Order: sequence, then structure tokens, then C-alpha cells
Amino acid sequence: MQEQQQNLPSSDHDRIAWIKVSSVFLPLANPISDAKVLTGRQKPMTEIAMLFVEIETVDGHQGLGFSYSKRAGGPGQFAHAVEIAPTLIDENPSDIAKLWTKLCWAGASVGRSGLATQAIGAFDVALWDLKAKRANLSLARLLGAQRDSVRCYNTSGGFLHTPLDQLLKNTELSREKGIGGIKLKVGQPDCALDLHRVNTVRKHLGDQFPLMVDANQQWHRPTAQRMCRQLEDFNLVWIEEPLDCYDAEGHAALAQQFDTPIATGEMLTSVAEHAEFIKLRGADYLMPDAPRVGGITPFLKVAAMAEHAGLMMAPHFAMELHVHLAATYPTEPWVEHFEWLEPLFNERLETRDGRMLVPTRPGLGLSLSEQVKPWTAQQMEIGKRP
Repeated sequence: MQEQQQNLPSSDHDRIAWIKVSSVFLPLANPISDAKVLTGRQKPMTEIAMLFVEIETVDGHQGLGFSYSKRAGGPGQFAHAVEIAPTLIDENPSDIAKLWTKLCWAGASVGRSGLATQAIGAFDVALWDLKAKRANLSLARLLGAQRDSVRCYNTSGGFLHTPLDQLLKNTELSREKGIGGIKLKVGQPDCALDLHRVNTVRKHLGDQFPLMVDANQQWHRPTAQRMCRQLEDFNLVWIEEPLDCYDAEGHAALAQQFDTPIATGEMLTSVAEHAEFIKLRGADYLMPDAPRVGGITPFLKVAAMAEHAGLMMAPHFAMELHVHLAATYPTEPWVEHFEWLEPLFNERLETRDGRMLVPTRPGLGLSLSEQVKPWTAQQMEIGKRP
């Protein structure tokens, strides 16, 4: 018996042998516009730059991770990832926290937030995916799931470029798919147009159906205060990013003044930035984005601080990853439904009765589709595949 056990692959002594880093540009069916576009800050979004990391160990265990960038940043993430990837070769894949720190310090001279940590995020997610697969558990189960499904709301149908009549049709399509909430983009130069759209959709959905709005950092403090006051009448789940994403004090003042919860956090790219918001109570709903903060390892730190502070949770974008992480949060969270990333994967998430079901497949439960190949701009392999 002892001899048989010695012949089995031992994860305690496994080592990372091979890494593939890929830069993939996912085209969007239609150009996407929010408040930042209408005010000239940004151009319409036509694609998403994905950073994929595939890891394989000497014992044959595999992990898939990803990060992303909207508009600029994709080539930079890829370049940084390729530069720091060799530091993982011959390391034990179980030492995820140690490896996150090693990757961080490999590029610390360009910072411990922003693009640098977003590149690390793809490695970190791949390592957690590998660990869960090796344990034959879904990522949610490995981390300690609190539930088998999570409330979900749709954002992709409510962008500002969408005509009002089509927006109403989109809400019906979302409800038919079993999605439990609708989020509208606001922040137009004419605030009256925002209020008209919100009022129209609220009447269409009824008083109790969950409805959120997102200003994408568009308002200054006086405008935000006026708009929050007028939006109080619509029984919203939250008002998202009414101010600049770094204005923790301003968000905190709104959260304290109004009954409607304030949501923010998606643009923060480190644990330290989230810690400041939590300290000042700048959000009722915290919206961390695991790829943006550097992966699952730092996301769990943010979630622990948020739980201690009694905040609600609604992770931003990347539902394929965040459905697992939201399932572990003690109080009932929300997950954002975006179908944009679906062409990248062979698997699909299921929504039913207003909730997103947590996949039970090992790891993230994802594999890359054949459609990824023609969208791949750059690839680099590090190490030797077993």
C-alpha cells in the first residue's frame, strides 16, 4: 500500500512546468456607449482585450485564468505578463499567496495596482482554477460556498446608445431568460433625459422589480446630490458610481444622506484602494472586480474587509468568474450578467427565477472555444510542456 501511494503524483511536490500567455481581442457586435462616451471622455467600445494564462504542471494538472481591458491596455497587460511569467517556472502551484507576492514584486517598480496587478490577475485565477480542478471541486466549493445560486441583473441591454423602445424590449428578453434585475446607464448631459428613461423603465417593470442605475463616474458632487435626491422616488436597488471612482468621501456623504444605496468599487485596482473606501464607508454595495484587483487572492482580502464592515457585495463584470466568488459571500450578493464573454468559452451559465446557478464543474468550469484562435493577436509559451 505504501509503495502504491509513492507511485501516485504528489501535489505537495508538483511544479509548474509550462505557461502560455495569450492576448485575445474579442469583437463586440455593436459599439458600446455610456456616459463617458457622450461627454467625450472616451470613444465607443468596439472590443475587449482579454489576457489568458494557461498553466500546466509536471504532474499534468492544468489551470486557466484571465484578465481583461476595455479600450486601451491589452497589449500592455500582455507585455507585462510575458515579462513576469518566468518567475513561476519550477514553483509549487499550491503556494498561491506566495506566488502572487512573487509576481507582484517582479514588477513592483511599475506599481502594485493598475495594469501591473491586472496582469497578475490572470496567473492568480489560473492557479486557483488548477487547485480546484485538482481537488475535483468547483471554485466556489473549494473556497467555501454559501449558496448554489446568486441573484443576477443584466447591464448589457441598458446602455445609453440603446433607444428607449429597444431598451424596453431588452428588459423583457432579460426577464424571459430568468434574470432577476435590470441596470440602466445614466449620466447624460441632460439629466432630464436620464430621469425620463428611468421613469419609463420603472413603470414598465412595475414598482417592485429590482432596478439599478449606473452613472459611470459622470457627476460632480452638486449634480450627484440633486440626481440622487430625484432618483429616491424610483425604489432603486442602488445608484452606481455617481462620482469619480476615487472620491471616497463624496460617495460616503451620499451614502449617509440618501436611503437608496450607493454602489462603487469596480474601477479600484488594489486591496489598499478598497480598504480606503471601506474605512470611509464610501459604498453600501461594494463592487470589486477580481481581474482588476489582481485575481482571486486579493479579491478574498477585499471581501473579508467588506464582510467585517457589514457591506453588501456586487462584483463587477466577468460573471464566469464572479458567480463563484459571489457564492462565497455571507450575505446575499448580486452578480452582473454580461453575455459579452460567452463566445470565448464552450460552456454557458444558467439563469433561472432571477438567479444565476453556480457551476458544479471542477474549477471555473470553463474551456476556451475554437473561436478564440482567430481573435488571438499574440502568444508566448514559457517553459516546456510535460
